[in-house]
Amino acid sequence: MFRFLTIAVGLTAVAILVIAQAPQGGAPAPGFAFGASGGRGGSGRGGNPLRDPHTEGYVTAKELPDNTIPTAKEDGNFIIGPTHPAAQEITNQDGVPQGEIINFTMESTDSKYYPGVPARLGRGGGRGAFGASGAVAGGPPPAAAPPALPPASSADAPRPIVPYTRKVAVYVPKQYIPGTVAPFIVGADGPDPTMFAALNTLIAQKRVPVMICISIGNGGGDGPGSERGLEYDTMSPRYAEFVENEVLPLVEQKANVKLTKDPEGRATTGGSSGGSAALIMAWYHGELYHRVLTYSGTFVGQESPVSTVTPHGAWELHGSLIPNSPVKPIRLWMEVGDRDNGGRDVYHDWVVANENMAKVLAEKGYHYQFLFSKNAGHVDRATRMQTLPLALEYVWQGYPIRK
Repeated sequence: MFRFLTIAVGLTAVAILVIAQAPQGGAPAPGFAFGASGGRGGSGRGGNPLRDPHTEGYVTAKELPDNTIPTAKEDGNFIIGPTHPAAQEITNQDGVPQGEIINFTMESTDSKYYPGVPARLGRGGGRGAFGASGAVAGGPPPAAAPPALPPASSADAPRPIVPYTRKVAVYVPKQYIPGTVAPFIVGADGPDPTMFAALNTLIAQKRVPVMICISIGNGGGDGPGSERGLEYDTMSPRYAEFVENEVLPLVEQKANVKLTKDPEGRATTGGSSGGSAALIMAWYHGELYHRVLTYSGTFVGQESPVSTVTPHGAWELHGSLIPNSPVKPIRLWMEVGDRDNGGRDVYHDWVVANENMAKVLAEKGYHYQFLFSKNAGHVDRATRMQTLPLALEYVWQGYPIRK
């Protein structure tokens, strides 16, 4: 059963630490100093090492003056901060046409892809609001037969599946003409009012196309064993197929919009595991998505259950899949913070994972922009408020904008 309503859009102290170098492509070396972490609006987790963007083994990056960011037409690696003023495109909405938000919910009991996880795994509270979410000709996959999940053990079999309700928020810009086919961006961990506010301004200024934004809530919990972890950290086409076959048809129905089938007009976005989900969608379904935007992407070994094909989870994206595959038509914007998650083992370091990702993207010749943000934690709110308009404009480079 689905419910929906319509509303209008409106809109620390830092420890100074001494660090040691990390070995190339590996975990932080012994001697990394630990202290303040999380940044302004970050995760707030303690024990994260403060990283030097010039560490041996990290990508060579252009360090920009404080309070500045690169342009949307520049590929490559950049270092920004430590001050992160919010972008005017988000904070100043005077005179800007405001889009409409259509909210509805989805019940797990109606899903063929994600009916819930066994009770013993738990669900907990879902992640807070954020936005994110891959693409070869042939049309969307069939809805009738989603890939099977790994079988439960005999000990798990009697455990009941925990049902849940998923929130979906659809942003429809004021400039959308009913009945026309529109490009769109799919975001994880929604609803995402910051994304909606940025789109209001960028669309009005004709810096991005008139697009729909679909902000999808996760199924709850976090990390291995949770519904959110199953959706976002699993290295498979399953989440993209769930979005294609169960979410997008409802979006068109509830919001009275038409969504493009052209992968050039489809983008995915997210933070943390939502960021890994965004790239996983584009990687496994290149016929569906060509544009990806991530903050603190969880390109680490967090898949559960562990697959024999991708034994190190999303770490395999930069560890083996991208280096050993032909270049795909993916344009990627990504960010990581100097106090981001990591430091505990070689396959669970967000900074190294994102640095490695930038390295392999450059080696393969992808169009990408990577920001290393100083004075920033995991999915750092201040950094996102500063850079989201840039990220959106970069990701949509090359797509026609209606004048």
